[in-house]
Amino acid sequence: MTRLESWGRLPRSVVPQARSLYWQSDVLHSISGKGKSVLAYGLGRSYGDSCLNDQGVLLLTRGLDRFISFDPVNGIIRCEAGVSLAEVLELVVPRGWFLPVTPGTKFVTVGGAVANDVHGKNHHVDGTFGHAVRRLELMRSDGSRRECSPTQNQDVYFATIGGLGLTGVITWVEFQLKKISSPLIDQEVIKFGGLDEFFALSRESEHQFMYTVSWIDCLASKRNLGRGLFIRGNHATDGIDAARAKSVASINAKWHLPMDLPNVAMHPLTVKAFNLAYYHKQLRTHHATRVFYDPFFYPLDAVHDWNRIYGKRGFYQYQCVVPFSSGTAAMREILDTISRARLGSFLAVLKTFGAKPSLGMMSFPRHGVTLALDFANTGDDVLRLFERLDAITCAANGSVYIAKDARMSPAAFRQYYPRWQEFRHFVDPRFSSSFWQRIMESA
Repeated sequence: MTRLESWGRLPRSVVPQARSLYWQSDVLHSISGKGKSVLAYGLGRSYGDSCLNDQGVLLLTRGLDRFISFDPVNGIIRCEAGVSLAEVLELVVPRGWFLPVTPGTKFVTVGGAVANDVHGKNHHVDGTFGHAVRRLELMRSDGSRRECSPTQNQDVYFATIGGLGLTGVITWVEFQLKKISSPLIDQEVIKFGGLDEFFALSRESEHQFMYTVSWIDCLASKRNLGRGLFIRGNHATDGIDAARAKSVASINAKWHLPMDLPNVAMHPLTVKAFNLAYYHKQLRTHHATRVFYDPFFYPLDAVHDWNRIYGKRGFYQYQCVVPFSSGTAAMREILDTISRARLGSFLAVLKTFGAKPSLGMMSFPRHGVTLALDFANTGDDVLRLFERLDAITCAANGSVYIAKDARMSPAAFRQYYPRWQEFRHFVDPRFSSSFWQRIMESA
């Protein structure tokens, strides 16, 4: 038996077999024949159970870590699916290129980025990671190897983008990089007092800044509801200054959390005190500076194993999106519900998604405003809170992110992802996941 965890450390999953893949030929050997269901597993950064396969087999893809080709003139790269985004950055940034889209951690595999169609701070400009995928190869349990692109096997391509790894094993991916002139970011941090100011800043920034995101004080209430820090930035345009970049990067020492913290660390009073202090850490309303790309995109990566802050009981992340067409009342109600429950954490992120439609049948982002928030696993009280948040999100025709989920109901899933019946025809019969079993088999 092998115990592998998701990033949220729940639910606990027992995997009878975990097989490491080192060559693309290993993939067919591992999925051929009859037996237990299988699922590819990269770096395990999905928060819930979509990367697990309880009582099944996990195919560990980190051994598929070779770069196949790189065109430094046009910024086109092809690599095996187990290559991490961190490894891509190490190769391409010194050559003037950057990831087209990156989530809040660089410790995810390229295959995982496709399977979850990840989004980032530039969604309002560039959409999701899937928009940059030129082609990929998918290996199915019938032994077929299918090269897929927007013009070749396109139905499988659109099912695999954001397809949660259920359509087969992605062996390699070719995608378009973003041209940059510097690894440094010209960053601005603006203190705002509530949701109205947040939306005004978002409208003002979306045409001038490549990247936007906000941290909010999730426990603030009444006239302070939704207050926070709006962060926006662009790549510096005055050339790659290697010495300057190295000096800035060296400031960002890496830390390890050596142990699980006790439950008291996430006490509501502790969280409230932190949020209050963090909001007021910046005395000025507006602060501009130049930073290395690492702390701008990946502040949490500076502390390895930061998920141990929540202790052995683990934690949930709830990320929802509500469309602009439903107005801003739904997001205001969600924040008010969380504040009244006095549940929440240090990490609460608010951002607007742009109008570029996602490509994948099961992709999460859609035009609107999204909130991501961590919750310690405190049992029934937090699960009851999620039910109230689901009701608000469903009423607003919104959705909840599967990559972050560990508890949504089958009924909610069917409303959040209306193309699920179309998608399930592309699910490989040998593939499954704990999420898929929970949603499809318990309905």
